[in-house]
Amino acid sequence: MPTLPPDPARHAGSEPHQHRQVAESFGTDPDRYDRARPRYPEAMVRWLLEVSPGTDLLDVGCGTGISLRPFQRAGRRVLGVEPDARMAGYARRHGAEVEVATFEDWEDAGRRFDTVLAGQAWHWVDPVAGAAKAARVLRPGGRLAVFWNADQPPPELARAFAEVYRRVLPDSPAAARWQATGVDGYARLCDRAADGIAQTGAFTEPERRRFDWERSYTREEWLEQLSTSGGHGRFPEARLAEVLAGIGAAVDDRGGSFPMRYTTLVVSAVRTGNR
Repeated sequence: MPTLPPDPARHAGSEPHQHRQVAESFGTDPDRYDRARPRYPEAMVRWLLEVSPGTDLLDVGCGTGISLRPFQRAGRRVLGVEPDARMAGYARRHGAEVEVATFEDWEDAGRRFDTVLAGQAWHWVDPVAGAAKAARVLRPGGRLAVFWNADQPPPELARAFAEVYRRVLPDSPAAARWQATGVDGYARLCDRAADGIAQTGAFTEPERRRFDWERSYTREEWLEQLSTSGGHGRFPEARLAEVLAGIGAAVDDRGGSFPMRYTTLVVSAVRTGNR
């Protein structure tokens, strides 16, 4: 489930980074968030490790630490930047070094990094200001890599999900979510990220990659994951309960579990210049 409206152009003032109230809703239950949210494919992590020089890595919008842990395990020295103190606290309790700030306002104190990454978070950052900040803190030859997980359930289940939202919350962005291909929505985020990187003039031409993978969800696993998705924490309690009941019934009709196809979309570029 995406964490922003599926078609930002349809919503006045709807650039994702302008919706801090949605971004800040994720920290309500960081334990559940960390438990339920999807990880990232090993193939993507291996590729980034191969193409990224050095050992110093900065994770922008690190949340509970889901995106930084694979790089820690690979021996990288990782610093996280996270605006939500609740999420940052969870990450710290699980072995991460995290500073609390939005990336645009974060004080780098002269520190420099070999890699700057953002997993499922770059849409909360101003695309031009964020890329310019990344350029400032990257060493020459360092890499900026931003990525998202786009999900796509089986078509009949997507239609059932869409009907639940149309019935319960017809005016919410979620009502349109399952009528479109998940990859299409995130492709727009990739366009936005690539444009911001290009506007800085500080990077090579942005490169795009995709990694396809799949995982299965039980009814309980999917409802828990859904509760952590953007905007759901802000639904009226009774409406949220009705949504979850409807989604749960749709999964039950399919036998209580289903395969979810994921595509992890990556935009990356290398810092140019000599300083």
